[in-house]
Amino acid sequence: MKLNHLNLTVTDVSASRDFLEKYFDMKCVGSRGNGFAVMFDDEGFVLTLMKGKNVQYPGTFHIGFPQENEDQVDKINQRLKEDGYEVKPPQQAHAYTFYVKAPGGFTVEVFT
Repeated sequence: MKLNHLNLTVTDVSASRDFLEKYFDMKCVGSRGNGFAVMFDDEGFVLTLMKGKNVQYPGTFHIGFPQENEDQVDKINQRLKEDGYEVKPPQQAHAYTFYVKAPGGFTVEVFT
């Protein structure tokens, strides 16, 4: 069985969409104003973003974007840092990984 889609409730659909497009190559294929967006990755996974007011995910909640190698993880980390995001350097844990708080109120993990 394959997971087909996930809906994230976010505080800012436009900012979340822009972030996911810029750093993770997600493609927005449809939206309704600033309240809803449908995004696809290159493997057909569907991520929908829906506007919410008091978005509070549990502390351990996150979505993950696997990378082919540590160099790719480092490059994304550096781009985020240069663009003003607070990110710690990647570290070896369960994988070579780091986390970033995305616009809209959710956390993203980038890892190998």
